[in-house]
Amino acid sequence: MGSGLKFVFVVFLLLQLLNFNKGNKVGVAYGKDATNLPSPDRVAQLVQSRNIQYLRIYDTDPQVLNAFKNTGVEFTVGVHNSDLPAFQSQSNVDSWFRNSILPYYPATKITQITVGNEVNESGDNSANLVVPAMRNVVSALKRAGLQDRIKVSTSLSFGVLSKTYPPSEGTFDSRFAYVLNPLLQFLRENGSPFMVNLYPYFAIDDSSLEFVLFEPSPQAYVDPKTGLRYDNMFDAQLDAVHYAIANQRFSLTDQNFGDMKTVVMETGFPSGGSRSPRDRHATINNAMLYNSNLIRHVTSGSGSRTTAMSGGDFQVMSGTPAMPNGELDVYIFSLFDENQKQGSEIEGNWGIFYPDMTSKYNLEFPRGGTNPSGRSWCVASSQAQNSDLQKALDWACGPGKADCSAIQPGKQCFQPDNLVSHASFAFNNYYQKNGATAEACNFGGTAKRVYTNPSYGNCIYY
Repeated sequence: MGSGLKFVFVVFLLLQLLNFNKGNKVGVAYGKDATNLPSPDRVAQLVQSRNIQYLRIYDTDPQVLNAFKNTGVEFTVGVHNSDLPAFQSQSNVDSWFRNSILPYYPATKITQITVGNEVNESGDNSANLVVPAMRNVVSALKRAGLQDRIKVSTSLSFGVLSKTYPPSEGTFDSRFAYVLNPLLQFLRENGSPFMVNLYPYFAIDDSSLEFVLFEPSPQAYVDPKTGLRYDNMFDAQLDAVHYAIANQRFSLTDQNFGDMKTVVMETGFPSGGSRSPRDRHATINNAMLYNSNLIRHVTSGSGSRTTAMSGGDFQVMSGTPAMPNGELDVYIFSLFDENQKQGSEIEGNWGIFYPDMTSKYNLEFPRGGTNPSGRSWCVASSQAQNSDLQKALDWACGPGKADCSAIQPGKQCFQPDNLVSHASFAFNNYYQKNGATAEACNFGGTAKRVYTNPSYGNCIYY
């Protein structure tokens, strides 16, 4: 192993051992490029019933954001590539932020904003526009004091790499240096993750179906430069990204980015397709295998392995071979089939549910990820009338003797300054003090119980 590569690899391991595997997440991308999808209110019920705790949408659809108020589901919202020219103006971004984020936050738990999607594949000027747009979004967040609660990034395609095999030689395509250098600098400055879309399905022609599906395969191999063993294509692709990031340098600062978190914002497997040789693998059974094995791989520690190092064997757990104890967040594409997707037939067949909300196949999301204790909380219903909410809030903070000091001006739960947020905190305080019973979360029909902790930032719901 070359000295430079060996240094990068050792940095990977040391940083991740110090990280102690903070917790992995599996979410779902909720695309809406279809004419036959259920209403957002029904989708919210479906998502909660299936224990899906993380969603990505590609815009800031008000119907969706309203439907998920007080559910505890964490949201990544998006800005379309077509909006990037307008986002070069700070005043336009400020207006968008006031109208598209603040009315819903924190009742809708927005934690990430993706500015643009796969701009490296766009074929227009989006790649030049994305980082200035991201900086304007962060400026808007800073004015609201939310820059530490909502992270800003952009999701690139795997095509941003020019070399992917072996993973240790993962290299960014030099054609994209003009966007990668300022992007990585921005991510480092703002503590944001590097986001990438990974589709091992499209590598079946260069591999084997079993290797792509996380199944035992003779395709498994050891990286000749690191000694790391790869048992599936997902890990191999993601580590190629990790090494590409770690090897990226700025000519003036020589910064290293090997400890930057990476989030897989799209991955999945189609369940139907055309008659091309590769698309013959696009079946319901293979889609079920890929997604169920992915969930198991990410959440259960099934990625544990023994890594050969000088001085003896070293046991590492979860993550990928090069980032063994790193956080691994992935989003499965997609929630529903989308009948208006452009391109080949498989494009509309990535959903885990049919548009009528029936399951395409059995897929279980881990329970208790954000509520391992089984606790409940009481929050204001987004469907309640403001006049009824105000009366209930006045009663809770008055005769009900809830401690409402945290929602006073300047206190930790005052922002955002809106009725639903203030009522939610007061209702929960009363609820917890009075036995957390169903009767204690009534408030004239303006409240409801939830099972995901609604705390945010320094505002803690006890």
